[in-house]
Amino acid sequence: MRRVLTYGTFDLLHYGHINLLKRAKALGDYLIVALSTDEFNALKGKKAYHNYATRKMMLEAVRYVDLVIPENNWEQKIDDIKKYDVDIVVMGSDWADSDRFRYLEQYCSLVFLERTKGISTTQIKDTLGNR
Repeated sequence: MRRVLTYGTFDLLHYGHINLLKRAKALGDYLIVALSTDEFNALKGKKAYHNYATRKMMLEAVRYVDLVIPENNWEQKIDDIKKYDVDIVVMGSDWADSDRFRYLEQYCSLVFLERTKGISTTQIKDTLGNR
């Protein structure tokens, strides 16, 4: 069984998120989503519209997602890979030119998936804020 792991906040769940989860799941047999906690988002300077429990419930309802775990800090990735026997970590393509996650290649494959054009949580928030 090939296990895939991805990370994110997944606030204001939209078709771009669903597209990412579908493509991530297609890389393996079991998809784990590490969902940023409210506390971790605060450390990153981010504020989600929905709290962690609500975002987790929504992700668990998506058919491509097999397990949702909390993302509490930047440093937990290696422990997650080992604990869940992960074969592939999926990150958004906006990280592809960065060395930030390259160290994970010592433990598993690292795949960067393109974001869905024309949609983002930031765009939704901006559009709704201008109404």
